[in-house]
Amino acid sequence: MDAHVSPSRVAGRARAPPSKSYTHRAILAAGYGEGTVVRDPLDSADPHATGRAVEAFGGDVEWDDDASAVRVDGFAGRPETPEDVVDCGNSGTTMRLVTATGGLAGGLVVLTGDGSLRSRPQGPLLDAVTNLGGRAESTRGNGQAPLVVGGAMSGGSVAIPGDVSSQFVSALLMAGAVTNDGIEVELETELKSAPYVEITRELLADFGVDTERTDAGFRVPGGQTYRADEYAVPGDFSSMSYLLAAGALAAEDGETLTVEGARPSAQGDSAIVEILDRMGADIDWDRDAGEIGVGRAALSGVEVDVGDTPDLLPTIAVLGAAADGDTRIVNAEHVRYKETDRVAAMAEELGEMGASVTEEPDSLTVHGDDSDLRGATVDGRGDHRLVMALAVAGLVADGETKIRGAEHVEVSFPGFFETLADLGAEALAGGWP
Repeated sequence: MDAHVSPSRVAGRARAPPSKSYTHRAILAAGYGEGTVVRDPLDSADPHATGRAVEAFGGDVEWDDDASAVRVDGFAGRPETPEDVVDCGNSGTTMRLVTATGGLAGGLVVLTGDGSLRSRPQGPLLDAVTNLGGRAESTRGNGQAPLVVGGAMSGGSVAIPGDVSSQFVSALLMAGAVTNDGIEVELETELKSAPYVEITRELLADFGVDTERTDAGFRVPGGQTYRADEYAVPGDFSSMSYLLAAGALAAEDGETLTVEGARPSAQGDSAIVEILDRMGADIDWDRDAGEIGVGRAALSGVEVDVGDTPDLLPTIAVLGAAADGDTRIVNAEHVRYKETDRVAAMAEELGEMGASVTEEPDSLTVHGDDSDLRGATVDGRGDHRLVMALAVAGLVADGETKIRGAEHVEVSFPGFFETLADLGAEALAGGWP
């Protein structure tokens, strides 16, 4: 499906979707327990993949007709061996979190996904499961899915790199709570995307599970029980970033775009507010009300370290293309291991739109003074975040922008183009009004 975006002004109010990161973790945490109602979940492809995995392990997952809640009867900390292969679709979060769950099963669990997911690195997590008493292998011997895990992992101490994916740590903390011995994770390298581990720890506390930081990493005692009658998912700051960027670049003169559902949480991507403020945006966050208002203003380039906020790179790159001076995005090598290589992809697709971009192994610099955004045909590359970021760029490009693969926004922001249109944008995807 293609999307078409023309130069537009936006204003009004919009609510960002619930957090995908919290929804994944809440559904799986409920699976580790016995019965939980997860309120306000993100109803999209990736969380449904996690729900299917919980069912494969012996739980029952039922979404309300209006998707306002998902009701989970869990497997009480003892995952069954699935009767069939567990297909994680395009969801890297699902695969990594449930790899550790599968390591608890007495038999063997086969995990796979689509072509993109089968190219993403899982080796350090497989090694960790093996070192903790389970069995974990890549069927092709390359550290990538399909994976085979099982062997009733018992727990213990393990050392893993922190600069590949924080999801490895989150997976081990979630599974470690129900092992006999608990799990202590020593980080061999600096932890990238650290706020995502704090999201996991915050959510685990809400389910009655204790974790702690150590001098070398993290620890979760074993023999714990997941308990929560209800859990409410907060709004998603990664998704809010596109709306906030749209307001900063394209708000009507004298008007603001207000994003609802922005209550404080452990989400690292709330850093988008501070980044926009540093760039000179007219932005105000009412934390008590959970609302952020943003108006159009002249922006200036800044340097942003995305070590903890990899999902913001596409948004920041688009902001940089419309800002004065250089916007330098650093500490970004791990962003190459997402749904696509987002560093290279944003460099190439923004280049198609007339941006001047310098790509290095661990950084991306957008030269705003040498950029003149124009409409073009660009490829979302099967990556929801690229599609949404390029749509924001289309709001301020000269001429129409055509974005291939628009349907992938359903992964994290169902109805994204409808939301843009409701705010006044000339945005159309497929047959949507």
